[in-house]
Amino acid sequence: MEYLSFLLALLPIAWLIFSLVVLKLPAHKTCTATLVVTLAIAVFGKWQMPALEAASAAAEGGVLALWPIMIVIIAAVFTYNLSTQTGSMNVITKMLSGITTDRRLLVLIVAWGFGGFLEGVAGYGTAVAIPASILAAMGFAPMHAAVICLVANTVPTAFGAIGIPISTMASVTGIPVEVVSYLTAFQLSTFIVLITFLVVGLVDGFKGLKGVVGACLVSGFSFALPQLYVAKYMGAELPCLVGSICSMAATIAYTRMVHRSTAAEAEEVVTAKSKFLAWVPYMLILTFIVLCSNLFPAIKEVVGSLKSVITIYGDKPFTIKWVATPGVLIILATYIGGMIQGVSFAEITKVLANTAKQLTKSAITVVAIVALAKVMSYSGMINTTALVIAELTGSFYPFISPMVGALGTFVTGSDTSSNVLFGQLQMQVAAKIGVDQAWLVSASAAGATAGKMISPQSIAIATAATGITGSEGRIMNKTIVICCGYVLILGTLVYGLIPYLHVIY
Repeated sequence: MEYLSFLLALLPIAWLIFSLVVLKLPAHKTCTATLVVTLAIAVFGKWQMPALEAASAAAEGGVLALWPIMIVIIAAVFTYNLSTQTGSMNVITKMLSGITTDRRLLVLIVAWGFGGFLEGVAGYGTAVAIPASILAAMGFAPMHAAVICLVANTVPTAFGAIGIPISTMASVTGIPVEVVSYLTAFQLSTFIVLITFLVVGLVDGFKGLKGVVGACLVSGFSFALPQLYVAKYMGAELPCLVGSICSMAATIAYTRMVHRSTAAEAEEVVTAKSKFLAWVPYMLILTFIVLCSNLFPAIKEVVGSLKSVITIYGDKPFTIKWVATPGVLIILATYIGGMIQGVSFAEITKVLANTAKQLTKSAITVVAIVALAKVMSYSGMINTTALVIAELTGSFYPFISPMVGALGTFVTGSDTSSNVLFGQLQMQVAAKIGVDQAWLVSASAAGATAGKMISPQSIAIATAATGITGSEGRIMNKTIVICCGYVLILGTLVYGLIPYLHVIY
């Protein structure tokens, strides 16, 4: 009976993948249909979730999807749209071309380095939406830009939004945050270097690696080593932030020294004032987000006090932060930046309204998928799935552990949510099979990063940012193969290193 429940719990996930990858149905349609199916299974299946509870769980997911998730997507695309309208994006493109016109190197700088930085300070989709829109503006095919940025935004998500996923995992499991932080960074270190080769390979195939192997190594190791050091000695807040800054700086310096011939010859001189004005919205975005992060607790506390606490599901409080959320900060920064550039308040508001209208289908997709995730979580469907997987694999479970984390991110769209869902489960299974608990907990956190590239929520962000809403299935068709390889390699590493844990820490 438990195995029948397992298959029933897997049905929404299996249908979601099948309908997107094989049938290539539009995400906003299939995600809505899958939500209805999930509600029916939760209410009438083994879990017997009361209909009112199921509806309130979906409602909580819908509110969460709109605020803060959807507001981030709207904000990021709004910034891009305004930059395009003012001509700032053309200036930014010329500046980046002044470093290099080699698309392979641009991917390392924009998608990997800058994207990693955005993930480190903000998360919530900004690291996909903004770099993808910049790459599209620089002439990358929208589908190409979306896939590249989804793949690049895997490893950095473990320590995204100033370390929230790892801090949350430590809180859920009771394992010291320094331990989870270090072990997760250790498990991901190899992937940081591998991903640089992979995103470059996505540009022109792996034959395109010729001539840029050195740049990939510089970009990868300059991210991996600082991140590992900071994760071990400073905790979860800064590894991604420090690693991405080091990687960007090292990659740009290497490009200027070794690939200087790839820089575009300036057809016209871009003045310092034009450069400054073009980057003003993005500089303000980074400034606002950093000031309102854990790095400045006093400011964060003041801004974070502007909130509402409501109850949607049961007696569980749900907090809506009206200002201290990346989406609102990005919109505020873009308004101020736009007015500094000379655009009127009314014109900026018109761009924002048009952006919101442009993203209607993306909003339906995100609302449906987050609502679905909440129903599966609160009903116990996700827990049933994970427990049966653990039972079936037995002593080989460490090999599967990262896959469980990836499953959580696929369904919820969030590393943090995956860690909340499966942190305790990983602890219980580790104790049962006699494996170090911190190692398996960290494996789940590391595996969660793989699920990011196939999450319908993340893919919806990528398609919205590049203007190809409706192509979600084609994108998942490309990223799912990479995701499978990712978790298989990570699982092998996690399982194979168990005898050597006394050396690792």
